Amino acid sequence: MIAARSLWPVALCALLAGCAGVPVSEPPAPSAPASPAPATSAAPVAAPAPSGKPRPGGFYLDDGPGDNAPDAQTLAAIPDAVPRDEPLHRFANRPYSALGLSFVPLTEHRPFRQRGRGSWYGRKFHGQKTSSGEPYDMYGMTAAHATLPIPSYARVTHLASGRSVVVRVNDRGPFKPGRVIDLSWTAAAKLGYVNDGSAEVEVEAVFAPGSAGDLLARRAAGQPEIARPAPGPAAPADDVIAALAADGAQDTSTASHWLQLGAFSTLDNAQALSRRIAAALGDLADRISVSSDGDRHRVRAGPFESRDAAQGAARALREQLGLDALLITR
Repeated sequence: MIAARSLWPVALCALLAGCAGVPVSEPPAPSAPASPAPATSAAPVAAPAPSGKPRPGGFYLDDGPGDNAPDAQTLAAIPDAVPRDEPLHRFANRPYSALGLSFVPLTEHRPFRQRGRGSWYGRKFHGQKTSSGEPYDMYGMTAAHATLPIPSYARVTHLASGRSVVVRVNDRGPFKPGRVIDLSWTAAAKLGYVNDGSAEVEVEAVFAPGSAGDLLARRAAGQPEIARPAPGPAAPADDVIAALAADGAQDTSTASHWLQLGAFSTLDNAQALSRRIAAALGDLADRISVSSDGDRHRVRAGPFESRDAAQGAARALREQLGLDALLITR
């Protein structure tokens, strides 16, 4: 998973042995998912058991959810990862070996579907490096997969309940036979199997609408192709989303700036997040809005008069609510 999943040679062996059940000998590589927009179930999220309660076989013996895990209401308001076009990692998608097994990650965005056992990893790896080099955040919507591209996105469905979440794949693992994906603690909690440790799941690659991967997925499914959405008058389209930390290469002196705060398949969850933000950050209350496009409901804040103002609001959201925002400029 992280340190081990980040594929740091030799030392990974001992580290990976518990969570994924396999040590990694060299850095692994990711593969990109292929499928349409994510969908999540409206079913309520069950509150996870206290951290002191033992859970069968889903993680290291000294791993777990942490002492200040979000409650069920907070979990329900955490949005799925939103598929974006991202360049593949320079090193994380190379062939690698782990626990005596060889893996060849996907290096293109194309349809992918797989069933098997899903597990999760938590506080033991929180803050350590993933295979992408990013720190693992057990409270984010991320996952580790042996061969999907890094980074890429996947819809994971709990087969027993039908509940689904969309996660961003940024790590390698699990390597234990029969297990197909390791979710972050939060993603597993939203699916409802965090107290059981593992569950039967289906993993399907998903892509940004209108992207090359989405085009292939639609062709394979016999669905009509769609063009990449163009910016609308009220809010910008997904293809102009830039990472908040990235330096803007364009002249933004006359541009409008927005923050995308979450995307949901149910309107109630989107509205719950908007109310939570407005209650916690009164200065943003009149800037929060929910826009719906079919079965996708996005929570946005804006417009802001400058990039600096948008970044300041994003910092406040992270510090006070633990929310990551995407900066949108158009």
